[in-house]
Amino acid sequence: MMKQAQQLAVTASAMPAESLGADEHIAPAPRISVQAFCETVETAAAIQAAAEDRRLAKVHVKVQMGGATAAAEAYRGAPTPNVIILESDSRAEDVLAGLDQLAEVCDASTRVIAIGRINDVMFYRELTRRGVSEYLIAPLGTLDVVRAVCGLFSAADAKPVGRIIAVVGAKGGVGASTIAHNVGWAIARDLALDSVVTDLDLAFGTAGLDYNQDPPQGIADAVFSPDRVDTAFVDRLLSKCTDHLSLLAAPASLERVYDFGAEAFDSILDSLRSTIPCVVLDVPHQWAGWTKRLLVGADDILIVAGPDLANLRNAKNLVDYLRTARPNDHRPFYCLNQVGVPKRPEISPADFSKALEDQPLAVIPFEPQMFGTAANNGQMIAEVSAKHKSAEMFRTLAQVLTGRAETKGPRGGLLSPLLNKFMKR
Repeated sequence: MMKQAQQLAVTASAMPAESLGADEHIAPAPRISVQAFCETVETAAAIQAAAEDRRLAKVHVKVQMGGATAAAEAYRGAPTPNVIILESDSRAEDVLAGLDQLAEVCDASTRVIAIGRINDVMFYRELTRRGVSEYLIAPLGTLDVVRAVCGLFSAADAKPVGRIIAVVGAKGGVGASTIAHNVGWAIARDLALDSVVTDLDLAFGTAGLDYNQDPPQGIADAVFSPDRVDTAFVDRLLSKCTDHLSLLAAPASLERVYDFGAEAFDSILDSLRSTIPCVVLDVPHQWAGWTKRLLVGADDILIVAGPDLANLRNAKNLVDYLRTARPNDHRPFYCLNQVGVPKRPEISPADFSKALEDQPLAVIPFEPQMFGTAANNGQMIAEVSAKHKSAEMFRTLAQVLTGRAETKGPRGGLLSPLLNKFMKR
């Protein structure tokens, strides 16, 4: 892209980017190589931090010091990467001269992101004329770099990449699958978004039962045939539940042992998100390389917890880990389920809120009659009773998890001494 004779479209403005909002969606970058030549340690640190972001998980990033001269020297006898990030603190004339020098050794397919401190329209136009893909004004934040790299591979007229919503239980038996299936239903019916619920509990998944579906094929056919996975193949595996909702069902069979590598579901999700606006993952309660990768890589996460001490500990561990692993995303959401079981001592929502430093998105009461009827009939709560308060909660969860509603700030609560040790962890 750096050849002077080759003109390429500019994909972003030269203004500094804002911080990530709760409803902002940045499409992940494909498997590419990026090499950066920096003149300041601050820019080098921002690019290195961006390399750890989940949206650049497939990108190989190499950061080194030196400007255009160092880049031109590095590529005299070596092929250039997919993307070169070039920082310059020099005057406009020196920057343009450095780009001309780099153009002599740069492959035509390589895209260049320039970083500088000159905020001038004429200079920006001259960079564009020389084939620079994007110009960013220093100082940069981590998300500025992420947006720039990912934006190079998102066509302006392309359909948005699907949003991945992962639902996981803080403990087994807390009803995370039930909530995932009802939220998926609400996204499809109430928000009219084409959605896919993906049941990842291959041995014991209940999505087929909950939606009253018995598809002959499902996610197992994709995960055990990775070479066949593409959009058309995955589309054949989907079972249609409603006009906007499809199911990628688990076999719920014990004929196989379902041990997977960390990247086992990557190709399946890439195919789904390329055509489906919303993908809800029903993640089983286990900690393995692939479940960790799915949670870290999701756009939004909902942790479902019961009102007891083990759930509180596990939910806090999950929140703390995911906040560290996803420093450029908003914190995971959580909700409390099966609250108010008669004669059962429970930890209050206020204490959960205090310990997790955030209030739950929903507190779903223990309603055995309603939920039992829905489960045994293969129905969603909204089908049994559209005006039931739990159905309304699922609609609210659907709005928040798809970025269509505002969330309130954390609220306070009294925390018993028994819970203090978890706050300090």
